[in-house]
Amino acid sequence: MHTGTDIRIDRRAFLLGWPFFFHRDEIVLSGVGFRVLRHGHSSRRYLVIHGDEDTARDVLTKYMSDHAGIAYVVKGKERTVEIRGVKVDPNRMFSRVGADFSIRGLNSGIDVERLIEVLDYLDRERGKLLRHLIPPRGSRLFAMHNNRDYSVQDELTASDQTSIKQPTQPRNFFLCTDPKDYEILRQSPYNVVLQNKPDPDDGSLSRLAARRGFRYINLECAIGEYDAQLERVGWLDEHLP
Repeated sequence: MHTGTDIRIDRRAFLLGWPFFFHRDEIVLSGVGFRVLRHGHSSRRYLVIHGDEDTARDVLTKYMSDHAGIAYVVKGKERTVEIRGVKVDPNRMFSRVGADFSIRGLNSGIDVERLIEVLDYLDRERGKLLRHLIPPRGSRLFAMHNNRDYSVQDELTASDQTSIKQPTQPRNFFLCTDPKDYEILRQSPYNVVLQNKPDPDDGSLSRLAARRGFRYINLECAIGEYDAQLERVGWLDEHLP
């Protein structure tokens, strides 16, 4: 909570143009707390949105120590977040439809009025969240995830194009929404799928990216496979503009 002194300092910082005013280390967006990691000057955006995906968080934290961009790392260690006392999967709140489905599934017997209250809140706040996450035109948003019982096989029927170079490592794969990015990524030695259609709307960031037309890349790796995830991040950084 800001004290009166804090507010005066922030106002003075704003008037003087002090950089630290704009560079908060933590931020709350759509009711969700994020740590913000910055390095250098770049329009690239990075994201870890599930708190229980420790490997992705560790890889992104290491990566941001010497790579330019702005990263948003969800706070907490749970897969779900609590917004106004209601549980929701944070990667299903990028549309009202997706948030509705997620909340109903995670909060058995939730009162309809409470559900509508939270959905309306997310509708009001979502724009601010997206202004932070959506990169400027031509740049990209790179999300990192970990999985335990999920693999590229689960995405094949929903994908527009696929390149499976490592069939024995199905839990490690790239998912992208831009065909040009896919053409580069499929030259890699890794598994890659392209999904550039906005439907079905499940509230995920990838479907939103397809709808809005911004570049989105997601790297899925099995939980605990730190070296494998870092290796793929390095390949992407070297080859994808």
